[in-house]
Amino acid sequence: MGSRRTLSHNDARLVGMTWAHMVNDGAANYLPGVLPAILIDAHEPLSLAGSLVAALAIGQALQPLIGWFSDRVGGRTILITGFAMTSLGGALLGETHSMPVLITLLLLIGLGTSLFHPQALAGIRSITNGRRGLRTSFFLVGGELGRGLWPTFTSLVVAHLGLGYLWIVGLPGLVTVGLLFRWAPSLTPKAKATVKPSQHTSWTRHLAPLSALIAYTGLRAFAIFGLVTFIPVLWHLRGESLVDGASVITTILAVGIVGNLGGGHLTDRFGKRFVLVSSAIAVAVLIIPMVYVHGPATWLIAAVLGCALFMTLSTTILIGQEILPENPSLGSGIALGLSNAIGAVLVLIVGLVIGTSAIHDAFYAMSVASFITVAVAFAFPKALMARDHHSVTH
Repeated sequence: MGSRRTLSHNDARLVGMTWAHMVNDGAANYLPGVLPAILIDAHEPLSLAGSLVAALAIGQALQPLIGWFSDRVGGRTILITGFAMTSLGGALLGETHSMPVLITLLLLIGLGTSLFHPQALAGIRSITNGRRGLRTSFFLVGGELGRGLWPTFTSLVVAHLGLGYLWIVGLPGLVTVGLLFRWAPSLTPKAKATVKPSQHTSWTRHLAPLSALIAYTGLRAFAIFGLVTFIPVLWHLRGESLVDGASVITTILAVGIVGNLGGGHLTDRFGKRFVLVSSAIAVAVLIIPMVYVHGPATWLIAAVLGCALFMTLSTTILIGQEILPENPSLGSGIALGLSNAIGAVLVLIVGLVIGTSAIHDAFYAMSVASFITVAVAFAFPKALMARDHHSVTH
């Protein structure tokens, strides 16, 4: 009976943290849905779209460092502080009318979400027993829902009410922040935990798998950030509406939930390498048609592409945690935050190089990058690719 109560309590916390993940990532990632409107309001060219997305994601490069620090201080204060910063920043984004202020606010949002994720992911790991791939996927579904639904939601707000009403985005965060004191697991500080000598981090031993992980997730992030950045620009150049462009992004990100859950299940059943390779090939093949299709086929391809993009999300986070079992927040930060920063920088570079006159070339670059990740997937050690690496190493 006691174990049933514990399981029920942990399941409730998992659901609550998944909701918080949705609210956090929605506030942090709705920018692509209103990107053309914000650039026009600031009297800036559309070619700077990549710069804004990079500013939003560059703060996530701090996730590994924040993850390392979070492992040592434990608790949940860092998580809650980051959540509050992200919600506040998302609410204020519509009040900025100049590029310097806008970039400063985007950096603040990026830092907030960097504070939230490592401790949140380590906390979810601490309350999941068995089928870790699927349960981690469930938590990540919240983030995908936020990233997917908020762009269309905010585009509707802007289209009907104006940029000044984006403060509405902060309301769910205001309601949720207090509940995180109940939902978020309080982690044991590493300094107080019992650490065996074999559990100390050996960077020489971890260098090869970490390099493969950073390369794979960085190129995957390039495809994700590239699509959410360049699709609205492409739609604007075609003369399509702001809401239509945002709805394509919503389709990619929200339907990606199916890929996330499916990827977690496939990881548990067939192993990680199968998921990594399948995803990379599918993404590389599906990106190019997004440039040329019109009508209902656009949303159909976007849906399949979203599934392919996100089927590796929980897999790579588990890989990061398993490479660094002594520092799970650090492993999560490398798999998620550092990769997002790398992907954002690549988007910035591509955007500045091609401008808006050769927007199609950006999609070709993303396709090539995805093909490269197929080779990277074979660079991971065989033992790390097992179906249940946790049971082997712990």
